[in-house]
Amino acid sequence: MIAYLKLIRWPNLVFIALTLILIKFSFFEEFGAAITLSTFGYALLMLATLCIAASGYVINDIYDVQADKINKPEKLIIGNKISEKKANNLFIILNVIGVGIGFYLANLLGKPGFVAIFIFSSALLYLYASYLKQIPVLGNVLISLLVGFVVLLPSVFDLFPAINSQNKQVQSLLFSILLDYAIFAFLINLLREIVKDQEDVKGDYNAGIQTLPIILGHSRTNKIIFAIGILPVAAIVYYIYNYLFENTFLVIYTLIFILAPLLYFQVKIWEAKKKKHFSHLSLLLKIIMFFGLTSIGLYQFILVS
Repeated sequence: MIAYLKLIRWPNLVFIALTLILIKFSFFEEFGAAITLSTFGYALLMLATLCIAASGYVINDIYDVQADKINKPEKLIIGNKISEKKANNLFIILNVIGVGIGFYLANLLGKPGFVAIFIFSSALLYLYASYLKQIPVLGNVLISLLVGFVVLLPSVFDLFPAINSQNKQVQSLLFSILLDYAIFAFLINLLREIVKDQEDVKGDYNAGIQTLPIILGHSRTNKIIFAIGILPVAAIVYYIYNYLFENTFLVIYTLIFILAPLLYFQVKIWEAKKKKHFSHLSLLLKIIMFFGLTSIGLYQFILVS
């Protein structure tokens, strides 16, 4: 059981669930947004999302076996604790559950076409693991877009179907805020994907995977990471100045838990060379992502200040 939990990256799934819960109960409901899904319906949306996400982790590990034997042999699960056949069966089961729930929700809302979101996400995760991740940058961008879209998913199923002429302004404002969070998630995850490519360069090279560090080398890739990192830093500074400046608590929170770690990352990425350096920076970005996305629960203080 523990091996299966590790395979589906249960801490990541908990983080996804927490983010979705905060969006629903500390954001939408806090500001009286017109919503479509009941608590049960939203729970189904979360379950479908978690199943699709978990399936993505499983199929990625299936295709990464050869690289992981070199990059992280101590964490190798498939072929060690779980057979490839069982992993493939789990991938299929998770997708059937996720798409099945998505089909039910889409028809419940009277928007049967919405099921395409789950089908497309499932297919893209498979293509990413089997082929697209071998294309430099493209694979990093696509998987980061999916991460960002998770933040917008509640808008699609809960916010948009309830829009009318009376609430359009409020609904649009809440969506624009979530869009900012989605862009933040996209950028931080994109940084982390490239950093992980730096970390896994030896195994990827032996597995024949063409990543940015393999093509350009560590030094040039670090410079690209630094350039991308300027974007979230600039955006956060802009947010502090324009939206948070009058709220001391939120300014301190953002400075300590998001901006300061990002600036530290920007400094350290210049001198990162060894696997342990990139492992450290990858973990740091994960922490920044956590504090950034969970701050959605604090947004009520921004709008009422």
